Amino acid sequence: ALMAISAEGFAGVNVKNVAFGASSRASKLNMSTVVDTKVSLATAANEARGLAMDSIAAAHSGHMGLPLGAAEIGAVLFGSQMSYNAADPTWINRDRFILSAGHGSMFIYSWLHLAGYDLPLEEVKNFRQHHSMTPGHPEFPNSEHTTPGIEATTGPLGQGVANAVGLAVSEKMAGAVFNTGDHKIFDHHIFALAGDGCFQEGVSAESACFAAHEKLDNLIILYDANEVTLDKMAEYTQSEDVMARYEAYGWETYEIDGHDLESVEATIAAAKASKNGKPKFIKCNTIIGKGVEEVEGTNAAHGEAGVPYVDGARKNLGLPDEKWFVSEETRDFFAGVQGKNKAAYDEWQKTYDSWTAANPDLAKQLTDAVEDNVPSAEELCDSIPELNSGAEASRVSGYKAIQEISKAVPHYISGSADLHGSTRNYIDNGGNFGAGFDKSYAGKNLYFGIREHAMGSILNGIAYHGIFKASGSTFAVFVDYFRPTIRVACLAELNRVSWVLTHDSIGVGEDGPTHQPVETVSGLRVFPNLDVMRPSDAEETLAAYAHSVSRKEGPTALIFSRQNLDQNNDMSAAERRTGTLKGAYIAKKETADLDLIIIATGSEVQHALKVAADMPGARVVSMPCMSLYERQSAEYKESILPSACTKRVSMEAGVTDLWYKYVGTEGKTVGVDRFGFSAPGDIVMKELGMTPENLKSVIDTM
Repeated sequence: ALMAISAEGFAGVNVKNVAFGASSRASKLNMSTVVDTKVSLATAANEARGLAMDSIAAAHSGHMGLPLGAAEIGAVLFGSQMSYNAADPTWINRDRFILSAGHGSMFIYSWLHLAGYDLPLEEVKNFRQHHSMTPGHPEFPNSEHTTPGIEATTGPLGQGVANAVGLAVSEKMAGAVFNTGDHKIFDHHIFALAGDGCFQEGVSAESACFAAHEKLDNLIILYDANEVTLDKMAEYTQSEDVMARYEAYGWETYEIDGHDLESVEATIAAAKASKNGKPKFIKCNTIIGKGVEEVEGTNAAHGEAGVPYVDGARKNLGLPDEKWFVSEETRDFFAGVQGKNKAAYDEWQKTYDSWTAANPDLAKQLTDAVEDNVPSAEELCDSIPELNSGAEASRVSGYKAIQEISKAVPHYISGSADLHGSTRNYIDNGGNFGAGFDKSYAGKNLYFGIREHAMGSILNGIAYHGIFKASGSTFAVFVDYFRPTIRVACLAELNRVSWVLTHDSIGVGEDGPTHQPVETVSGLRVFPNLDVMRPSDAEETLAAYAHSVSRKEGPTALIFSRQNLDQNNDMSAAERRTGTLKGAYIAKKETADLDLIIIATGSEVQHALKVAADMPGARVVSMPCMSLYERQSAEYKESILPSACTKRVSMEAGVTDLWYKYVGTEGKTVGVDRFGFSAPGDIVMKELGMTPENLKSVIDTM
């Protein structure tokens, strides 16, 4: 572990020069500046404590421990060490701060307000109230909340640490792609504040290994080491040395008193200055709930147990009786901080303007990336030639599609949890991201290792950063390893994220039921705001990819087969692509009076087409995406599934529950409501009824 004692400290003063008895006038001036700044930060820290206490007391809900225990850390970050412009909260070269311990949300709300972000005091007072800008846990700006300065949706512990790794990945990539020898427009840092709970969660460990391996030295994690979890003191459930663990991963580690402003200041400055290829881990020893003597330092301080003692605590901190008090001195101090930050921002703008003039093509690429300017799915489908595929797995079709998508969307990147060779989402000629071997930070292919949970959170972090669109792949059955990150992506409306999930059914075969998903696809379909696309052939696959990169409202899951699928060449490629973008379409129209509708998806559409070929009154509907179909007009949906035809049957190699919505009480479902078994895929499919013959036999009973 390193102690930062010689870095740039308060107001840019070298800490070594802050010595008692300095005789020169310059040293005395420096000392005066340091003392003034230190006093201002200490005052701001206590007033931030007051804001947190008052808001939590008013709401009768919240977590008081972290905002009070980490106040000095907040003061240094927002009052000195972070580069940001509160008037332009989406400035692309700002430092990012992630509150991984999202339960302590009054920490970030207090500091955003004090730092001058457009978060009025009335909103601070409305903590945890309906339609306020200060929800219980921080929420990335979306259709429900648009709180400036919130860089990630956090609350599920550990996720913020891994999100921060994703932001660090994106910053490194942005620098490699857009910086030039003459102009550096990306050179910021990623900060995250996390507690014991975050480091007990496995996702933080997975992502920490990745960050160290890829040498993300632009990442600084601050460990709020208060030795407390909710139920008990931390020692009751943990005994490892967390800092030693991070040092073993390959991080540069520091340990400080988290209430000593000078130590916090100097250490963060040292961490920022260190460009040695190691991410930074700062263990800040703190007292949870500091200032509320009745509960501070105990697990009772974690939540709102300190509320009855707030008035006494405020008095002991030197705060007046006025609730939500912020002194003019603190307002003036942060006005000065804003002025200093604005000057740095203006200098960056000059650099950016010069870079733009010198690099117009790169400038357009960056503008398109930041604004997420992507051709519509229809435009992408129109511009990409027919794939002219024979029978092939949709994962193979996906490999063809991702090459075309990558050409059309330069800021699209992809990665895999050690399964590129199987999931087939490698971008040819895109290079590999990272440090060492054949990798560079400009590479478009990420190798996450066998770390699915970290992959999901890192992808979200890349999306939060706001430059690149990212997809990640694994076998569909392993989605449960990172399902929490999918939920957060849906909640945060992260349209820059998608997932490539292959080996989608019992058709996996010999690997057996541990690798054969039956509930997985339906389990994804129930997420609000997630489009789950399970295409039936190559042209549907291309359209699904186009949809995943052009969608604006949220993320997309692409579900691909291991085994070969027939192509529906009785329809044109354009018709299949257009139909896919509607979520469902008529894949085979009846040639007599409509008597039966067969609804199928993915690998089962081919079976439906074979059965319907000998049934003039049968219509086949391919439904690659239920949620997308549900967003179509009532007229379109009636044209596909006319209410007058109640004789319906569905077919999918998975659980059947969701299909009853479409077949109704008079219909039948053909699916797999049990786990599979180990055997060649075609045998498993046959034994569990995924054949044209079984579909026909079910229809015959109707």
